Amino acid sequence: MATTNWALDAAHSELQFKVKHMMISHVTGSFGKFEATVTTEESDFTTAKISFSADVDSINTNNEQRDGHLKSPDFFDTASFPKLTFEGTQMEKINDEDYKLHGNLTMHGATHPVVLNATYGGTSKDPWGMTRCGFGLEGKISRKDFGLVWNAALETGGVALGDEVKIQANVEFVKG
Repeated sequence: MATTNWALDAAHSELQFKVKHMMISHVTGSFGKFEATVTTEESDFTTAKISFSADVDSINTNNEQRDGHLKSPDFFDTASFPKLTFEGTQMEKINDEDYKLHGNLTMHGATHPVVLNATYGGTSKDPWGMTRCGFGLEGKISRKDFGLVWNAALETGGVALGDEVKIQANVEFVKG
């Protein structure tokens, strides 16, 4: 079988997260700079070898003060941990559209296994003859598992930030 390389089309991809705020709503953020590579045997995504990294300093929650706090030692500590990475270990096919992406997420110096729901959007040729594929990814992690433990108690009970972080990504790859 021939090896196929897939390069991330960053202009048509996004990585977002959501965290509960003040026990009543969610704050959404994103990473503006990230890269990923996928290698498959032919176009069989169950054979995928996936490598991903994000520049944590590119975090954006549409609030400069909050972004600065997230980059500080209270949270990501970007001076010590400038990247977060994901290395896929298995792409489990559930049906023609749905997969489970298993892998190891490293963030803030800690590595933990993560399973993401992956939805295959399809493969097609663009107007310039390039083959493209797309996936939507969703999952949840505990920020405390990765040492992101800062919080503040609320007068009314509860805490300022939830532990659960929802991850959502839409990625498009170009066959190399």
